[in-house]
Amino acid sequence: QVQLVESGGGLVQPGGSLRLSCAASGSILSIYDMGWYRQAPGKQRELVARITSGGSRDYKDSVKGRFTISRDNAKNTVYLQMNSLKPEDTAVYYCNLEIQITTGQVRAYWGQGTQVTVSS
Repeated sequence: QVQLVESGGGLVQPGGSLRLSCAASGSILSIYDMGWYRQAPGKQRELVARITSGGSRDYKDSVKGRFTISRDNAKNTVYLQMNSLKPEDTAVYYCNLEIQITTGQVRAYWGQGTQVTVSS
């Protein structure tokens, strides 16, 4: 059994910052790729940023230079620091972690989602 708990969303003005966190707990052996996705109303869920177990990072073009993904392996936690936020960043943000559990099985787990609203 694995649980993912997200936090850090909210309402912010354009140009502001937010930091999202996603902490995993339960029967975890290892965590491989960690990622953040978002879904705006009427749109498909899209990958925003991803970090591998080795620390390599990928970003959606529109967030490069503004968002930073990081991970704390000791805490089984992934973060998304979002700066210079724009109204078009408004969406529900979901973390996605590739986790190996104690049975040896590897699968992707989703967080519950956290709303980010950028508006004046």
